[in-house]
Amino acid sequence: MTERHDLPDPARRAELAENLAKVEERIAAACAAAGRARDEVTLIVVTKTYPASDVRLLHELGVRNVAENRDQDAAPKAAACADLDLRWHFVGQLQTNKVRSVLGYADVVQSVDRMKLVTALSAGAVRAGREVGCLIQVALDADAGARGERGGVAPDGVAELAAAVEASQGLRLDGLMTVAPLAGAYAGRQRAAFGRLLEISSGLRVRHPAANMVSAGMSADLEEAVAAGATHVRVGTAVLGVRPRLG
Repeated sequence: MTERHDLPDPARRAELAENLAKVEERIAAACAAAGRARDEVTLIVVTKTYPASDVRLLHELGVRNVAENRDQDAAPKAAACADLDLRWHFVGQLQTNKVRSVLGYADVVQSVDRMKLVTALSAGAVRAGREVGCLIQVALDADAGARGERGGVAPDGVAELAAAVEASQGLRLDGLMTVAPLAGAYAGRQRAAFGRLLEISSGLRVRHPAANMVSAGMSADLEEAVAAGATHVRVGTAVLGVRPRLG
């Protein structure tokens, strides 16, 4: 996989097509191993640090779900691709002062982790006259009542936050998201971490049956996520290549 990202479009398109095919093979094999249908898992390509030209090439190659984690990068990129039928996911830690901008393009915010953010998202969605999907980000490395190092609410806070989203105008409770923790009991145990997320999801769906989206797994651990039951995997490096350093 090349580390160059200034290739002319035909060469870059071929590179992306090859990488997408490899990721598709991995997802299909993981689904088969888990006894799941391939269409049970949606690929979200994480395009952070990459240009709008790559997003356009991915769209040509059939990608319809893309994710970003920094609004300052995502907003102009989404604007440049506004003519494409893409579903934009915001997956980074979101400050309330960025909510209005994020709601200008994001169809789903996967990183909802506190009441203040729910309030801001609801107000922004109502102001924009639209409905926005929300995933509760679960921090499996967080103690009761705390947030994780990479954002997210502790498992014991999911029910309260989910109820707040469900009751808020302009918001739709879609499910849960997690990032495999780097510390705590689940560090280095991705399959166990994702299995725990599915347990929390099962409990959530007792009260919120439609909240059946489970976003877990990235380039290095998508197989473990699929095995555990994830409905969406977020893959960046395996599709786009080694990320350029941010200045």
